[in-house]
Amino acid sequence: MKLINIVSFILLSLLVSTHAQSQVTLPKLIADGMVLQRNTPITIWGWASAEEKIKISFKEEVYHTKADKKGNWKVSLKTSKAGGPYTMNITSSNSIIIKNIWVGDVWICSGQSNMEIPMSRVKPLYEEEISKANFPSIHYFEVPKTYNFSKEQKQIKGGQWVETTPESVLNFSAIAYFFAKDLTERYHIPIGLINTSLGGSPAEAWLSENALKKFPNDYNELLKYKDSSYVNQIIKEDHTRIENWYQELNLNDLGNIKNWKTSNIDSVQLWKTIEVPGFWNDQIQNHFNGVAWYKKSFEISKKHKDVSGKLILGRIVDADSVFINGHFVGNTSYQYPPRRYQISKNILKEGSNELTVKVINERGKGGFVPQKPYHLILNDTTISLTGSWKFKKGYATNPLKPQTFVQWKPGGLFNAMIAPLLNYKMKGVIWYQGESNTGNPSNYGKLFSTLIKEWRLRWNLGEFPFLYVQLANFMKASTTPEESNWAALREQQLNTLKVSNTGMAVTIDIGEWNDIHPLNKKDVGHRLALLAQKIAYKEKNLVASGPIYEASVIKANKMVISFKNIGSGLITKNNAELKSFAIAGADKKYVWAKAVIKNNKVVVWSAAVANPKYVRYAWANNPNQANLYNKEGLPASPFQTE
Repeated sequence: MKLINIVSFILLSLLVSTHAQSQVTLPKLIADGMVLQRNTPITIWGWASAEEKIKISFKEEVYHTKADKKGNWKVSLKTSKAGGPYTMNITSSNSIIIKNIWVGDVWICSGQSNMEIPMSRVKPLYEEEISKANFPSIHYFEVPKTYNFSKEQKQIKGGQWVETTPESVLNFSAIAYFFAKDLTERYHIPIGLINTSLGGSPAEAWLSENALKKFPNDYNELLKYKDSSYVNQIIKEDHTRIENWYQELNLNDLGNIKNWKTSNIDSVQLWKTIEVPGFWNDQIQNHFNGVAWYKKSFEISKKHKDVSGKLILGRIVDADSVFINGHFVGNTSYQYPPRRYQISKNILKEGSNELTVKVINERGKGGFVPQKPYHLILNDTTISLTGSWKFKKGYATNPLKPQTFVQWKPGGLFNAMIAPLLNYKMKGVIWYQGESNTGNPSNYGKLFSTLIKEWRLRWNLGEFPFLYVQLANFMKASTTPEESNWAALREQQLNTLKVSNTGMAVTIDIGEWNDIHPLNKKDVGHRLALLAQKIAYKEKNLVASGPIYEASVIKANKMVISFKNIGSGLITKNNAELKSFAIAGADKKYVWAKAVIKNNKVVVWSAAVANPKYVRYAWANNPNQANLYNKEGLPASPFQTE
């Protein structure tokens, strides 16, 4: 009897196993809520048992296919016009019903953090926009952030299509949302957004292994990272080093030991006085990395003691933990996100209150980033938190060596976040990336143009529109003409317009000097949408770009610059004097120049340069006075005539 039971169990197990293997499975993209590309044959694909037969029913059409010997299958559906929602039935040994399918235009959204940043991050700027974000036909899919160096992946690890509502839009890429909103309102078609981006990623991470062969250093690095033991060792060493640094900090931090978060402000009058915002290494003699504690008292009236509030602390480098009257309010673990903390009703008290901020700084300058908002909001009352604070060092130690960001290494993101998408038909790409390549801008043009050509080759959809964002202005403005890696990379982006069917959104006027992640994402999305209208949707009588440098001629002691994309004509913003032009002779020693608009060209000169040969415009990390536009309100791209 026991033997019979064992045999029965084995047979049943084999039966279940065989059935499980024969189950049709689908890519994560082929799912409820998906948007399929209109006006082109639609590809549906997946996996099953070897040679298993599959039937697909969609829009009153029936399609049959069969898996190959490895279990792969693919079927091409008829071209479809925009519309929806529809249902698809896939039948084999199992049955799958896919609901809420739309047909419209699908856009791949990729790059690094500025493409990644969600609406929740920029919410204070767009409260009304968010409240009205009801678009049943705009659907968003976020590709899980991962990497693989060994081979191109067939499947992504997760994700789902999400319909646009005021609640769901908070998790959408802000740029992608504003881009899609413009398009769907203009053309009244469904829009599918596939966001496959990763903060900090350089261009080479998004190239295939084959494409990387053009770049020996990057290709050889990929070959090293194919060794999983090598990768694991790096990750382990990084983890150990970082953990040890933080353990040392926590064990020796006087603020932890003496419980400074609960100290009354009167007991710390011997602490140093320091100005907020600002960095402590700019204000004290003995520079250090490690942990520091800040305290400030503020008064509130009786009417505010039982209300909740919002604490706005700009940006802090690198990490912070915040307390009010000894109560923990919130923390942020790295430098970039805006600090916005909710204060519950039981924390504040009438009269004097004490705000304590513990700041951990790993390397560089620690403290509160200047020219960001620092205040407490209680109903209709705003209490400023700038000015003098009390400051005391908790513990000083050696700077923490940065971790090795394995996920940014060459090829890893293409294999894991692009390769699984290549069967999915789409309209085009929007791209915002480049900050992580400013260390070597001279190589970027070749990297970027290779990326565009490789993606087009691998998607096999022809020269689809590839629309990208030129780097915004960033860092402190310079008072003299300067060399700039950021300017050099912008020039590489400008030159990439030579690649067919590309468009570049200029954002030199909407950056923030103190934030690599400027909050104005609506204008970025709008400028990308204008390019899409011109390039992807073939609108002829549309000015989609600001002025682009075309040519220059020397006339006596002046240079005359001509432009493409002048639209209705060249202007300066607010009719101010034209700024941010520099001029040089053969020695390439640039000086600031006078410049005027004449007959829709720009005439540039300087009394200090008798024989001019070269001109630059907005050539700096942050050319904050650049003010050349066309009458359509689109800014001119930075350029040099060399």
